[in-house]
Amino acid sequence: MDFPKPVSSATTVSPPTQPSAIESAKRAAAQLAVKEHFNPGAHYVGIGSGSTIVYVVEAIQELKDPRIQNIHFVPTGYQSRQVILRAGLKDLKFDSLPADTLIEVAFDGADEIDDDLNCIKGGGACLYQEKLVATRASKFICVADHRKLQPRLLTNWPTIPIEVEPLAVTTVISALKRLGSSAPFVREGHIQKAGPIKTDQDNFIIDAPFPSLLLYTDIEQAAKQGVKELKGQGEDGQWEVQALAKEIKALEGVLSVGLFVGENGLQAKAKGKIAGGQKPVAAYFGMEDGSVAVRVTQDDGTVVLRK
Repeated sequence: MDFPKPVSSATTVSPPTQPSAIESAKRAAAQLAVKEHFNPGAHYVGIGSGSTIVYVVEAIQELKDPRIQNIHFVPTGYQSRQVILRAGLKDLKFDSLPADTLIEVAFDGADEIDDDLNCIKGGGACLYQEKLVATRASKFICVADHRKLQPRLLTNWPTIPIEVEPLAVTTVISALKRLGSSAPFVREGHIQKAGPIKTDQDNFIIDAPFPSLLLYTDIEQAAKQGVKELKGQGEDGQWEVQALAKEIKALEGVLSVGLFVGENGLQAKAKGKIAGGQKPVAAYFGMEDGSVAVRVTQDDGTVVLRK
């Protein structure tokens, strides 16, 4: 994975006078997501990590509703907490949430999102706290640009981020290779000689490449066509996304897997659970032409693309 080169302290970097097309796309997606899902009268709102979330907070500020000052914004790590504080908003650590209380809505980005709203997250190394907030939210709303909109995970994004306790790195890498990852590696920091990056939990990140991940509907379709050999359990390197997430999470030393799969918050609520879900209920993508495409879960659980 490529990282930006460090900027010398003697170098002055001026911001671009005009926003790039990608940044404009992110802003458009964030504004529509906030318009459709943010309630100024909410008590708790999750704020994720990454560049797109800056535009979510900007859109919230632009509402100029005085009730926003009463909201507790729950960050997914150090970086997102700084975004909240710089905006003059009130932050609340995740472990300070009252028991059995859900975050009304959580906004976060993703590295890639598939047709069923499964996500890869962890490019910014905040996946553990991002998953904590997502699974404590009534609804998780994903905001991204068009590059993240893909039919299957690991189409463009090359690896699955995995947070691992440092002592277990060698063991986990060996296990990932047995699961079919071609060359898992420990993520290095911006300056390689400084060693591996550390998460907010003081762990390492392993980036594990796999072939594109299947949906469960791919398995069902193959069975209907008489291809019963395709089970998505690693045969010939082919994994169904939920099956692989479960296998990796079960490895000793793994704290969190950057695959956000399974139920969303609305599905969990329908089952009477006092918990959210890993998957977003909707994902907003800023497109190249200035429009915003929305991939949303319908009442029957199917996902449609709205534009």
